Amino acid sequence: MIPIRDTAPCYSKPYVTWGIMAVCTSIFLIMQFLPDQTAISLLHRYGMVPIRYSGIDAGLPFDDYLSFLTNLFLHASWTHLAVNMWFLWIFADNVEDRMGRIPFLVFYLMCGGFATLLQWYFDPMLDIPVIGASGAIAGVLAAYFFLYPFERVIVFFPPMIFHVPAIAFLGLWVLLQLHNATTSVIFEGATIDVAWWAHLGGFIAGSVLYRFFLKDKKNDEF
Repeated sequence: MIPIRDTAPCYSKPYVTWGIMAVCTSIFLIMQFLPDQTAISLLHRYGMVPIRYSGIDAGLPFDDYLSFLTNLFLHASWTHLAVNMWFLWIFADNVEDRMGRIPFLVFYLMCGGFATLLQWYFDPMLDIPVIGASGAIAGVLAAYFFLYPFERVIVFFPPMIFHVPAIAFLGLWVLLQLHNATTSVIFEGATIDVAWWAHLGGFIAGSVLYRFFLKDKKNDEF
């Protein structure tokens, strides 16, 4: 199912959401013009490489944990970028509207940081960079799940278009992440190219934290 848009009203301009999208897209475009070796070096420096923090000498310098946040603004491919920015475009404006701009930015970064931390915890020996905004976006989806459970998400399921309650669409999304994350643990040798635990970590963080960032907390409990 491909989400097209949602029906929840938004009463303010989501400048922070647009800013995040602009930064992610600009960084990705700049990376396309860099020599391959330079781009790879930057991904390893500013992406989160789990083994770097696991007490193993893997030939990678230990850093100051900045990569737990900077990785949120890096993407591996056009598809990776497009999917993340599309979900941000559909769901983040309403959450920013309910939180306000600065609180939303803090919420977004906190969810992304926790998402990255959980990915490290479950895959500490990974020697390639974990990158992408999806962990932070998962936190946004969690906030949307609780704030707008019965708003409709218009989805394209070829060849038809359906109106699905947000609670159903996002609930299915969570179950898919949980299935894939647990599968990656059960089948330890399987090749995993998506940070499923980061997705779950972001959603967990968003579920816990969203209520502390709302401008108006009345009638926000689900």
